Amino acid sequence: MNLTLKSFPCRLNSFAIIGFTLNSLLSFGAFGADDGKIKQMIDFSASGIETRIKPANQSESQVEFKIADGEKGKVLDVTFKPGPTGYPGLEIKPEGGKWDLSAFGHVEAQVSNIGQNPMLVALRIDNAGDWKDNPWNTEQANLKPGETKVIKLIFGYQYGQKPGYALNPSAIVNVLLFTGKVGKESIIRLESFIAAGPAGEKPPVDPKTFRIKPKDGVILGTSVTGQALPQVDAKGVQGSIADGALKVVMPGKGEQSVSLKLPAGCWDLSSANEIRFKIKNEGTSPITPKIQLSSNGGPSDLIIAPSPIAAGAEHEMIVPFAPTNIWTGIPNSGNKTSWDPVKGTGTKFGSDAVSGIKISADHSSDAAFTVKSIVATVGVAVLPEWLGKRPPVEGDWTMTFDEEFDGKEIDMKKWNIYGPNYWDKKSHWTKDNLILGNGVVKFKFEKKRGFHNDDPNEKKPQNLSGSNESDYACGYLDSYGKWVQRYGYFEARVKLPVAPGLWPTFWMMPDRGAAAGPQWKRANTGDGAMEFDIMEHLTRWGPYRHNIAFHWDGYGKEHKQTGTGNIYVQPDKDGFITCGMLWIPGKVIYYSNGREIARWEADRISTVPSHFIFEVTTGGWDNNAVDDSKLPVDYVVDYVKAWQRKDLASDVDGYREPAKVEPKPEVKTEVKTEPAPETK
Repeated sequence: MNLTLKSFPCRLNSFAIIGFTLNSLLSFGAFGADDGKIKQMIDFSASGIETRIKPANQSESQVEFKIADGEKGKVLDVTFKPGPTGYPGLEIKPEGGKWDLSAFGHVEAQVSNIGQNPMLVALRIDNAGDWKDNPWNTEQANLKPGETKVIKLIFGYQYGQKPGYALNPSAIVNVLLFTGKVGKESIIRLESFIAAGPAGEKPPVDPKTFRIKPKDGVILGTSVTGQALPQVDAKGVQGSIADGALKVVMPGKGEQSVSLKLPAGCWDLSSANEIRFKIKNEGTSPITPKIQLSSNGGPSDLIIAPSPIAAGAEHEMIVPFAPTNIWTGIPNSGNKTSWDPVKGTGTKFGSDAVSGIKISADHSSDAAFTVKSIVATVGVAVLPEWLGKRPPVEGDWTMTFDEEFDGKEIDMKKWNIYGPNYWDKKSHWTKDNLILGNGVVKFKFEKKRGFHNDDPNEKKPQNLSGSNESDYACGYLDSYGKWVQRYGYFEARVKLPVAPGLWPTFWMMPDRGAAAGPQWKRANTGDGAMEFDIMEHLTRWGPYRHNIAFHWDGYGKEHKQTGTGNIYVQPDKDGFITCGMLWIPGKVIYYSNGREIARWEADRISTVPSHFIFEVTTGGWDNNAVDDSKLPVDYVVDYVKAWQRKDLASDVDGYREPAKVEPKPEVKTEVKTEPAPETK
């Protein structure tokens, strides 16, 4: 679980819209509006205007400006010269200390590149406040020589109109025009700078980014009417929707198809892990249906009916989101990053952005059929007998770690309840949010200001923000310095939280022991070691999809990685998934509820003992923002177990005396407990 994971495309909107129309979205202001009000932010012809303009800090030797004559009046010319400053810029101050733009929704700067070199030009508007909080919004544009563009900055949004700092438009204290590092002298002209648009303005929404979450998962059926019905694309065949069903007539013989899609956007089926189709053969000859889903990420597997459907018969077809051929890493590909698996394995299908459904049929003469319903559902796992009792493969195995969380307090011989947080800047660990009870431990994630590791006096906290306080609290567990194992089978039964913007994990990191030296050497993923992401989940994906990954050779320029973010799983009847990893020399196989989901064979597979880590942070590489109204939520762990094969065991395995680990706050063993319910 590191910060340099592969970047996946972001989906900006997730609407639960039933029976929408584009006109209705327009009436709600989804595309923004302009009520005609305009305010000139600065008049370059005003006497003494130069006193409100100056180069930004550390830009004095690289930035010059002058008031010049433009085609429509006075303008501001800004020259950027080569030099060491990373982001040279020019500040413009308001008269009287601030601009009150509370009546407006955005500012616009019309900028021309009047130099000889291409330029990146950024516009930033600031509130007062601590610079560590980044109290500003920024937008930018690339300009070719001679090109003019309008940089539009909507309050509260930035860098492509994504949600940003909640700017207070009534108290704008500074405007900054800046660029990146300058190699050749460049010149821009600020033609005009205005405030416009209605207060509370929202960015325009691209219809392609709409996400429609079908009520009760029903995509096609009698309960779906109006504009919520998909459109039919039929070429060479007849296809129409009537009474909530798709009716298809296919003349002649061969294979023909129809496709369904929404008028705009995609289906968000992240609350499901499969789609069920009820099909009736209305013709006089057998048909063999084939179904495939398309998404913004890629297609699902093509599912073919196991046998022809006879005339007059009905059949239910299930299209699972999980691929038939599990993700398989390219053998011995440990010398570079490779997100592509062996060809024909894994999937890039994205259940949150299903863009179409293609229904084909093979038939030997004129055919007709009805798709009576299409429903996204949750398939439940059938658990194998061995799950939780032994590893999934034969061998002389011994259980080496057994944590059922049945005690009244955390077993401090196995676990640390404090540790680092190098994955977001918003969360801290506290024992109060690690809750034991009813045979499980809950990592309660909530909005609660507090100190990282419950230590108000820590001057150098183990986190990214550098601050010892943050706004979100959660529990934490790792076995660093207390229990490790090289090779074996590792398993945890977990239930994922359902709330936007969270990043729960179950992973393992190397630990060479105290004799290896400082922490960076103990936990270094180089020199034969590796990070194993057994289950890494972003809650935007829904509870039935997660990531598996391998990371090695550090997290700098030599960092390498492989894995996939498109692992689809079936929960058990209680909503849990049991995540497993079989690690033997040169091979790792990942499991979910006893089903193999991914594997990789390579000489580079880790040979260094590793320890467990469980936590929840915010963010990740493909997530929504946190929604405080959905908090608190729990990440639940029922058990953690490990086994070792006799021929792989060595003296590096097992429990360690907790003497001399890196200094941490004093650990108190008591954590919150939940009373047992009156009835089970």
